[in-house]
Amino acid sequence: MIEPDHLVAKLRFRHLRLLKEVQATGSLRAAGQSLNLTQPAISKALTEIEGAFGFPLFVRTARGLTPTEQGSVVLRGATLLLEELHHLRSEAVAVDRFMAQVRIGAPPFLAQTYMPGVVERLVKQGPPVRVQLLEDRVPALIDTLARGELDALVTTFPVQMLESDADAFEYIKLFEVQFAVVASPDHPLARKRRVEWARLSQEPWVMPVEGSMGRKLIEDCFTHAGVTVPVPVIESTSPTTSVQFVGAGLGIGIVPDVALLHHSALRSGSVKQISVVPEPPASVVALIVRKGPANPRVALLKEALAL
Repeated sequence: MIEPDHLVAKLRFRHLRLLKEVQATGSLRAAGQSLNLTQPAISKALTEIEGAFGFPLFVRTARGLTPTEQGSVVLRGATLLLEELHHLRSEAVAVDRFMAQVRIGAPPFLAQTYMPGVVERLVKQGPPVRVQLLEDRVPALIDTLARGELDALVTTFPVQMLESDADAFEYIKLFEVQFAVVASPDHPLARKRRVEWARLSQEPWVMPVEGSMGRKLIEDCFTHAGVTVPVPVIESTSPTTSVQFVGAGLGIGIVPDVALLHHSALRSGSVKQISVVPEPPASVVALIVRKGPANPRVALLKEALAL
């Protein structure tokens, strides 16, 4: 068995970068050109790296190099280590002003409604914490977390992730979000006491972009009702913008209740909630972090979340 101290003695960060280049290009020649190394030099280095691990990291074929199963694990770890090194430098540069630099991902509706209070607690503590907040769709956020480019996510997530990525991530439930179907106040459906999904399928819709969690929720509602999913007239990545389109009478929309509570449109009466039967299901909002050694930046975020 290869001891950890053996890897520490044999490997350097430049070796990890070399592995990433070989993975990205699938070719020793292309990786060598990117790193200003000759093909023999990079081939020798790769052989030394594989010798240090004690098993092959790539399968060599006429079409190029493909990671082995063990190689994929090593490459995933190499990506995390390189990203952590980059982040470590950023923290060190700003250490005279900030205790740490926490990188958080969240979908837009949480970034705009729930996260401001969390970020305020982080930046107003003493000494303050520097915060980077990335707003994106949930699948993209999960990929970014897996690559080590984020410390944590505060997000809704597909239930099936609990099964498919149980070994990679830790989930801590924060609260549940209910979704509301809304329309302009003069829309005929806004005055009805009961509206079914079959009726809603006949209306123009303002929907989240394809592939987002919000879009999947809407599609599932129509599918479970046995109704064809309508093609939206407008797609938007922002719940706030969607509410404005709905208020302008451009279509029916669905938004998280926390977005409505923070949006002046509902308070001013420019949109009204439709009584839909059955109601859209609630979604869990959770803190999602990578499993592994304790991350002090995650500890700071958990404190701000009162966990």
